[in-house]
Amino acid sequence: MTSKNNAMGALVDNLNGLLADCFALYLKTKNFHWHVKGPHFHDLHLLFDTQAAEIFALTDLIAERVRKNGGETLTSIGSIAKKTSVKDQDKTSLDAMAMVRELQADNEALVATLRKTKESAGEAGDNATDGIIDDWTDQAQQRVWFLREIAS
Repeated sequence: MTSKNNAMGALVDNLNGLLADCFALYLKTKNFHWHVKGPHFHDLHLLFDTQAAEIFALTDLIAERVRKNGGETLTSIGSIAKKTSVKDQDKTSLDAMAMVRELQADNEALVATLRKTKESAGEAGDNATDGIIDDWTDQAQQRVWFLREIAS
């Protein structure tokens, strides 16, 4: 395998990790949307729903980048579970601010994953992925900002 092929393989692997993280973060955000309660219910219920929709919209774009680069995408819940770095949260009784802090940390981690994937795209010579990741990073940073301001 050539250096170029190795770089492309690493990019596909990073994109699939990003895809898994987005699916897992989407589900966690929807979980919090469904289970948030307390005095800030209305605002957080709407915010979590908006953020979940934004994250879910990325999944198709990421998967298509994998396919455009000749790779195979994730195929099941099991393949997502194997690749994600997002920790499950099965508690339905978390305090609303604990939900906000957890989503903030997960979105901060997603920003780091996006930066790693951007670097990988550059090494593989994939200018399209390299460029579009800037928009995805901006979206994740905006989510972090909103959540950070709520938690402060």
